[in-house]
Amino acid sequence: MLATPLAGLKVLEFTHTVMGPTAGLLFAELGADVVKIEPAPKGDHTRGLGGFAAGFFAAFNRNKRSLAIDLKSKAGQAAMYRLVRNADLVIENFGPGTMERLGCGFDTFSALNPRLIYLALKGYLAGPYEHRPALDEVVQFQTGLAFMTGPPGRPLRAGASVIDIMGAVFGVVAAQAALRERDITGKGQRVSSALFESAAFLMSTHMAGMTATGLEARPMPARRGAWAIYEVFDTAGGGQLFIGVTSDQQWTRFVEEFGLQSLAADPRLATNVMRLAERSWLIPALQEVLARYPQKEVEARCERCNVSWAPVGQPGDLFTDPHLLATGGLLDVFISRMGGTEGKKVGLPALPIEFGPDRLRGGITRQPPRMGEHNAEVLAEAGFTPDEIADLAGGGVIVAAA
Repeated sequence: MLATPLAGLKVLEFTHTVMGPTAGLLFAELGADVVKIEPAPKGDHTRGLGGFAAGFFAAFNRNKRSLAIDLKSKAGQAAMYRLVRNADLVIENFGPGTMERLGCGFDTFSALNPRLIYLALKGYLAGPYEHRPALDEVVQFQTGLAFMTGPPGRPLRAGASVIDIMGAVFGVVAAQAALRERDITGKGQRVSSALFESAAFLMSTHMAGMTATGLEARPMPARRGAWAIYEVFDTAGGGQLFIGVTSDQQWTRFVEEFGLQSLAADPRLATNVMRLAERSWLIPALQEVLARYPQKEVEARCERCNVSWAPVGQPGDLFTDPHLLATGGLLDVFISRMGGTEGKKVGLPALPIEFGPDRLRGGITRQPPRMGEHNAEVLAEAGFTPDEIADLAGGGVIVAAA
């Protein structure tokens, strides 16, 4: 069985790239009926991206239906107005003013459906910046996240679209809260989350730390550590492990497991705070010891003494990760710009959520859709007759991939 707590919720998704499609994916994988509104005649431009973005469409658009419609036409707008009357939620992540120019802004939709929740995912919330275009990478640099990620003097974006995805999650939180409020008031509303404010939220601990210590924040590679043993270590044969020893009890178990009696007895290393002051020689000493052992043995010893550890992995390792494979953590998704069941099928991570005593997970019920694949069924569900649907198709208002 799959977890479908949002079954019955009707969502219209006007999105592209990462932030908006992620929000739609969250609703879709939890059982909502999510219809992706693609611009006719070319469809979501994300389908055509290359480079590291080539997998964006397949990764974030499973479990959705596709309606490809020309919203620049009067007939397309009129069709959308019929659809929105029965929707619970609209999601959009276009630039400021775009939805309004298409006749699909909150004021227009709300007049047709006062119960509608309208989730606007933007670069910035209300304020002096709100009309600027923004990207995940832009706000990483703007808020100091890139400064904190790279080594001193070399700011570096995070290695995934973390702000796009986090902004989507905050947006879903806001939409769920608004849906709950609608249960009480019967009224819909516009809610929003944004890239800049999401990235700023991540800086909270650094800002608080600066205030608490009176010191400037340092980039993570040069940070003032909180734990003495919190490091990547080389092992025999070229492997690498991250090991974190985050309490005095863990330290005792760690040095005992590796037979480091001299370190266990050293009064300079009695507490974590004291060990922090000795890192300049302690870390090289531990590195010398760990480099004698094959990686698998270091892993086994760290597991036995119950400290935090992990191999230094790469994204490709997740395809065969035993934990993900054992728990339904990977979903079989066809990777294709066209959608449907074309392309190569691989396991992609499911939502990191489980429900109930049976620990149910979300799952895959639809592959990423072909452009306009569900035009007829979506419109028919909204009351369009076969003749009306045929007229929209004949006039190029709705299109579908061949």
